[in-house]
Amino acid sequence: MKISHVNEMRNLDRRAIEEYGITQEILMENAGQAAYFTILKEFGIKNKKFVTFCGVGHNGGDGLVVTRKIYSNGGKVTVFILGDRSKFEGAAKQNFDIVNKLQINVIDLQDVSLALETINKSNAIIDAIFGTGLDREVKGKYEDVINVINASRKTVFSIDIPSGINGDTGQVMGTAVKANYTTTFGLPKIGNLLYPGFDHVGKLYVTHISFPPVMQNSDQFKIATNDPEPIPARDKDTHKGSYGKVLFIAGSSNYLGAPYFAALSFLKAGGGLSYLATPSNLAAFIGNKGIEIVFVPQKSTVSGSISLKNKQQLLKFSENVDMVVIGPGLSLNIETQVLVRELSAEIRKPLLVDGDGITAVANDWECIKKREAPTILTPHLAEMARIVGQNIENISKNKINVLQNTAQELNATIVLKGAHSLIGYPDKSVFINLSGNPGMATAGSGDVLTGTIAAMFGLGFSIDDAVRMGVFLHGFAGDLAAKDKGEDGLIASDIMNQLPVSLKTYREEFNSIIENYYHSIYII
Repeated sequence: MKISHVNEMRNLDRRAIEEYGITQEILMENAGQAAYFTILKEFGIKNKKFVTFCGVGHNGGDGLVVTRKIYSNGGKVTVFILGDRSKFEGAAKQNFDIVNKLQINVIDLQDVSLALETINKSNAIIDAIFGTGLDREVKGKYEDVINVINASRKTVFSIDIPSGINGDTGQVMGTAVKANYTTTFGLPKIGNLLYPGFDHVGKLYVTHISFPPVMQNSDQFKIATNDPEPIPARDKDTHKGSYGKVLFIAGSSNYLGAPYFAALSFLKAGGGLSYLATPSNLAAFIGNKGIEIVFVPQKSTVSGSISLKNKQQLLKFSENVDMVVIGPGLSLNIETQVLVRELSAEIRKPLLVDGDGITAVANDWECIKKREAPTILTPHLAEMARIVGQNIENISKNKINVLQNTAQELNATIVLKGAHSLIGYPDKSVFINLSGNPGMATAGSGDVLTGTIAAMFGLGFSIDDAVRMGVFLHGFAGDLAAKDKGEDGLIASDIMNQLPVSLKTYREEFNSIIENYYHSIYII
């Protein structure tokens, strides 16, 4: 599903009005009707008491539509207006005037204490204070009201986005409503799906409010959810080479787990031949656990990492595989870092750079910028901070824009790992991944991801789709592992060992998965 920036949604509203004659009154009515339907479906209306908190903009107008529909269908509702009621305009003013003519109690809220008794006697709260355009810190009585809503322990229905969440970043603007349900309009906004905003949304419904499909699915929207796709069937008459040959350049004396998880996860996720170039003295240790891996022993540095002397051998070997992964557990040894940069510039196959490999290329981006074959980087936030020369806090507040600009500048696909990992491409398209769980924040999990991405390429996906599918299935495997063992104490081997089951489940239950398991967005 496409995801929009706030200004993109404003443009959709404008186009709907100008090109299709879908007036603001119709759009607001459709929005309110959908939010009402969410309440009816999830909570019920008749003989229940509601409190609506309305700002004086379009979001407040949507809340007023919901209010009168609740009233007309047997619910009892009190409205608190936050702001100067004279500022209502257009369709919002029209709905405010209608509500005032009905027998609905409308109160201008000057002090939050005046609402406490009404809240305590209510069954649910409707949050229509701020819309998606909030770009300032929430203060004063607005902050007080939001804090009271959150402390009330009542069921909360937010309109478009929980008040206090930035629609373009998902950041909490000082404080924000913690909703149980959110009904958003047109398309989901970035702030609905990125953390911490996603954690405030609750169950997310979306209504297209009469936008025609040609508008909803326009290529102008560069951001979308990472929706899964069918995995190609395995031919009956086949061999191991049919499912990809990948060279993993990984490992050093201090890091035995990273190369093991990367190389073996490729096989566990359906890949064909996994070659591991690692220091010769480590091959026996890793081979004791991963006997299915084919080892390509390497000369080592004094500190036990892969030596620059191996360069020509590795370049030659790379010509006979379909993809190269470089970086897991390589160490920060200066000689090895030089090797990474030189190989990255000269390898002519798709290249995935992870872990210590990212540190190496970050010191000289020219080694990947001019590559003709695809390049994939898989940084976590701290590594992304090194890539762009910004601190983690700044990146967290503006993930999408940072990712888009960096992927374009480096001519690379970038997987920004974390809760709801982001996949960014050089054309500035971004996919938000919805699989995965907090238990996957564990050492070695990223190495399992690199192997899974490589496996998807081996299974026949294009390199772009392989990245998306690898990220999704890695999260899916983690979710199945967490379902079996719980999130606490989940380790990389749990995720890796779940990969065959995740592929089996994915193939057998694909339709159910795309409809229910991960969409996390329910269409009205």
